[in-house]
Amino acid sequence: MSLNVDSADVAFTFKGGMLPMTVMELSSADPEHIRRQLASKLSQSPAFFQHTPVVLSVEKLDEPHLSLERICAVCRDHKLLPVAVRGGTEPVRQSAWALGLGWFAPVDESRAQMLKSVSSEPVKPADKVATVAPVNESAAVDTASEADNSGAETTRLYRGTVRSGQQVSASGGDLVVIGAVNAGAEVLAAGSIHVYGALRGRALAGIHGNTQAGIYCRELAAELLSVAGNYKRLEDIDSQLLGAPAEVHFAQQQLEIKPLN
Repeated sequence: MSLNVDSADVAFTFKGGMLPMTVMELSSADPEHIRRQLASKLSQSPAFFQHTPVVLSVEKLDEPHLSLERICAVCRDHKLLPVAVRGGTEPVRQSAWALGLGWFAPVDESRAQMLKSVSSEPVKPADKVATVAPVNESAAVDTASEADNSGAETTRLYRGTVRSGQQVSASGGDLVVIGAVNAGAEVLAAGSIHVYGALRGRALAGIHGNTQAGIYCRELAAELLSVAGNYKRLEDIDSQLLGAPAEVHFAQQQLEIKPLN
């Protein structure tokens, strides 16, 4: 009897991914206070509130006075879609699950777990000189490269077009794409992203929080640009910058996009 599974019988597969997500950091537990501020924001940036998924961070709140259900209702009234809650004690976690939301550990706890995981792994000696890891274009789905030794930064070089549905990432440093990034494709890097061609898909630089990272391309037409979790969609980009060389940086608490000279 064959143990092979017919691909036609496979209903789904699980895949790891790094998706941009807006965190709504709450400093007030008063739903009406939140409603008033959202109404004000809506008048300034209506496009931002069009079915945008958000993670509600409750780390600054006094939990006994938290009405998570009412806050979610206020968000939905303004076309924001709460998908998860970050922080809070066990009652908050249970409340999130009861409302059909996910739950993430507080930032400090998540970092502590990550550092503990890293420190438990054997450390190998490595030079501090950056290396380049070429990538074969023929891969159907391109995921993160091997873990870097001893925290040494690795620049990843990809030759060819990043096609729709494909993801190319550099988890330990910069990503250089000698080619175009098609619509529906995604490029990610711990450091900066350099695209020597048209950037039409999604580009996420500084994915581990590096606000010094940047995005550089010869032709800007990106569906989404992100640096350290701060992002802009295509409709938010000045039309005069589209179709031309551009660079993207995080400055003055926002993304700055300007011509690349």
